[in-house]
Amino acid sequence: MNHNYETAELEQLLSLNAPLENVEARWQRKARQNNNNNNNNNNNGNNGGDRFIPNKMNIDIGHFNLTKENSNPNPNASNNNPTSTSTTNNIESTLYKDTLANQLFESNSGDLESKILSFKSKAPVGNVSSSTNSLRVLYSQNQVGSTPTDQSLKKQFRQIPQQPERILDAPDIVDDYYLNLLDWSSQNVIAIPLGQTVYLWNATTSEIQRLFQVEQQDDYITSLQWTKDGNYLAVGTNSCVVQLWDVTHTKKVRELRGHAGRVGALAWNDYILSSGSSDTNIFNHDVRVQNHHVSTLSGHSQEVCGLKWSHDGGQLASGGNDNIINIWDINSENFETPAHTFEQHTAAVRALAWCPFQPNLLATGGGAADRTIRFWNTITGACLNTVDTMSQVCSIQWSITYRELVSSHGYSQNQLCVWKYPSMVKCAELTGHTSRALHTAISPDGETVVSASADETLRFWRVFEKENKLPTANRKSKEVSDGSMMRNINSLIR
Repeated sequence: MNHNYETAELEQLLSLNAPLENVEARWQRKARQNNNNNNNNNNNGNNGGDRFIPNKMNIDIGHFNLTKENSNPNPNASNNNPTSTSTTNNIESTLYKDTLANQLFESNSGDLESKILSFKSKAPVGNVSSSTNSLRVLYSQNQVGSTPTDQSLKKQFRQIPQQPERILDAPDIVDDYYLNLLDWSSQNVIAIPLGQTVYLWNATTSEIQRLFQVEQQDDYITSLQWTKDGNYLAVGTNSCVVQLWDVTHTKKVRELRGHAGRVGALAWNDYILSSGSSDTNIFNHDVRVQNHHVSTLSGHSQEVCGLKWSHDGGQLASGGNDNIINIWDINSENFETPAHTFEQHTAAVRALAWCPFQPNLLATGGGAADRTIRFWNTITGACLNTVDTMSQVCSIQWSITYRELVSSHGYSQNQLCVWKYPSMVKCAELTGHTSRALHTAISPDGETVVSASADETLRFWRVFEKENKLPTANRKSKEVSDGSMMRNINSLIR
């Protein structure tokens, strides 16, 4: 009988199903303590401790609380066991510790509920000395003016019109990458050959003039270039002849012969006219004298398709179908030997442009197999930068107003791109041509770029417009009047 009673009592204890009286669960005790801490913080404010930094004044109290938590949480629970002999001692010990703690620590101060590490409602605000404030002023002075103003943003992000200002028809323009068939004179006159005839269009008066037509049936215009004053026009032909025309009197001044192939590139340097031909040679002509041939530059193995004199007239850049760029220095001991030869391009080089604001800086563009724009220091021969444009580079024009340049492209996008220099960040991409934009020229005021395409159109882009030059209302009225003139000009050209 006793054996059965002891067994049942043991099973009841092991199953933990015996009801507990006057016992507070641990989660309830934790919730109560947290509520007390929050109430104390709200009443007393910040007690100087940080949110995660121990308060050294409460370390002993915290140790006492930790020891208390690890002890028997409910000494009265042992009353359920009538055989326990230490129940009375435990109760007395607990009462003694509580009484002692209340005497040592003020029970209403909240120290008994304090934690070594506890969350605070707000981090304390430290005292900032005057020396720190002075340093703050010192190190924050570089921030003055760092916020961009509206004016600086306007200069950084200049608005570039995405649509052409005007469009002209150009029927029968020759679709040949190796020719140079467009130029804009200092007197604001554009010269362009259509078929076998050279036309002049005055951008100021919108008048059109037919200059001349080649005589031979199988002949056509292959290049043209204005003199600096805009009074004379040099014209290269497929019949290997260079003609010099007085535009004012509509009269041919003379013919320059000597080439054995078509003349696809021309460049003026004061009274010296340089001509590049498919016979791989470059001739320099002095147009003032009867025996005009001055020198021959032989540095290419295929057709010369690009020629440009530097702005100071000291160097001549030539590009060819052999993927080579030659720099000819007029001040060198032997002018007929190139000072530098650049062979990094992997396609024909026709796009050549000298920088107007940095001496000895040359920009070059490669054909469909190359697609890159390269920048050269023509004194040291170093390649300064290379940009992959992802399409054939047909021409390059530098801005005389901004540190920017515009490039025209062929396959595969037929677009014009505006680039910032030297970062080569693309400012704008101008689309509209349905075939490759073979030629570009820039207006005398440096604001407008005209592009001639194999789609038989001329498009005028106001890319480098100067700020605050013309009110918007006046500009719109001007464009309307010009548009009516364009229809008349188109009918004349056709």
